[in-house]
Amino acid sequence: MTEEKYISPFADDEYIGTDTEVAEDAENDEVAPELEILFQDEHIVAIHKPAGLLVHRSYLARKERFFAMQLTRDLVGCHVFPVHRLDRPTSGVLLFAKSSEVARALCEQFEQHHVKKQYLALVRGNMHEAARLDYALKVELDEVADKKARKDKPAQDAVTDYEPLLNAEIPFSSGRYPTSRFCLIKLMPQTGRKHQLRRHMAHLRHPIIGDTTHGDGKQNKFFRSHFEINRLWLIAKSLQFTHPVTNELMHIETELEEEWSTLFDQFGWQEQLDIDTP
Repeated sequence: MTEEKYISPFADDEYIGTDTEVAEDAENDEVAPELEILFQDEHIVAIHKPAGLLVHRSYLARKERFFAMQLTRDLVGCHVFPVHRLDRPTSGVLLFAKSSEVARALCEQFEQHHVKKQYLALVRGNMHEAARLDYALKVELDEVADKKARKDKPAQDAVTDYEPLLNAEIPFSSGRYPTSRFCLIKLMPQTGRKHQLRRHMAHLRHPIIGDTTHGDGKQNKFFRSHFEINRLWLIAKSLQFTHPVTNELMHIETELEEEWSTLFDQFGWQEQLDIDTP
C-alpha cells in the first residue's frame, strides 16, 4: 500500500465528527436498527443497510442518533472507513474498509469504475427494452452544505445500463388512466453521480416509486395508500470488486427485504421471478 492520505468519498458532504461520537439524549429511547453483516474479514466488512439509515454524520442530520458507520463499528469492534455512497432512502449492500490503506485502495476501484454495482428498482410504467442511458447530470447542490460551492459547474458524465425484468398492470387508477402500470428493473450504474439512478429514471419518464425528490408525487401517494408501504423502491442488490489485499474477485449480494416479497405477491410475480437471484 502507498502512504498517500486517505480522502473520504464524503468530503464534499461536509462530514463532521467521527463514528465514535454517539448522540447523547437521555430521553430518547429510540431503538437502533439491526444491521446484517453480509461479509467480513480482517480488512473489509459489508452490511445490508436498511432504508432510512444515514451512512455517516453530516451537518444536515444533527438530530439523527444512528448511523451505518457507528452501528457497523459497534458490530465488528473496530473503526470502519466508508468507500462509497448509498442515499439515505436506499437499502442494500454497503461496503466499509477496516483501515485507511484498504479504504484508499477500494476508493480507487470505485473512482476507476472497476466496481460492478447492480440495483433493483420499481418504476412507473411498463418497460420492455434493455439499453444504456448516457445523460450528463448537473451537480445537485444543497442550500446549507453546499452554500460555498460553485454554482456554475458543468454537467458531469453519467451512464446507466438498465434491463427491465417484469411488468405489471393493476386495475386501479393512480392518475388519468383507469389502470396503473409498474416495472421491476435492474440498474447497473457505470458512473457514481449523486442521485444518478433516481435522476436517470426520471429523465426516461419512468421515475422510481417512492422517490419524493425526482419522482411522481401522485404515483407515490397512490402507492403508499394502496399498498400501505412507504419507502423508496430502490435496493443496492450486489457489488463485485477485487479484494484490495488478497486480489480475490469478490461478489457480495443481499436478499430483498420482506416488503419486496409482499409486493411481488400482489403483482403476481412470485412464480415468475426467483427473488433471491434476480
